[in-house]
Amino acid sequence: MANEKDVKNSPFGFGQANDAYAQYFIGNSYLNPLASSQKAAANVSNVTFEPGCRNNWHKHDIVQILIAVSGRGWYQEKGQPARELKPGDVVIVDPNTEHWHGAAKDSWFQHLAIMVGKGSTEWLSPVADEEYDKLD
Repeated sequence: MANEKDVKNSPFGFGQANDAYAQYFIGNSYLNPLASSQKAAANVSNVTFEPGCRNNWHKHDIVQILIAVSGRGWYQEKGQPARELKPGDVVIVDPNTEHWHGAAKDSWFQHLAIMVGKGSTEWLSPVADEEYDKLD
């Protein structure tokens, strides 16, 4: 389990409160942009989730790659069982795949989010507490 000190000392940084997207998260998240290229149309950010924090169901019209770097979290695609994420785990999210990701109830969690291409995100409904509470 990662605690707050672990994630704040991450080599990828802790970032600032993710206020711009707070309406799409249950709990607090923090965003540290690492690299962006207009030529390559790519974006890399470190996203930190406090324990219990997760984003809403959503989908991107481009590929997203998630690389777990600290703590313990979850990833789930619509209609599939949730997958536990630990440091070193990699998820490739195909375009237009409805999914969510976030921290476990008892651990901070960080992942690198790599957006491959220039695209948009469609935010959907929150992950129900009843579903999330079944995970641990």
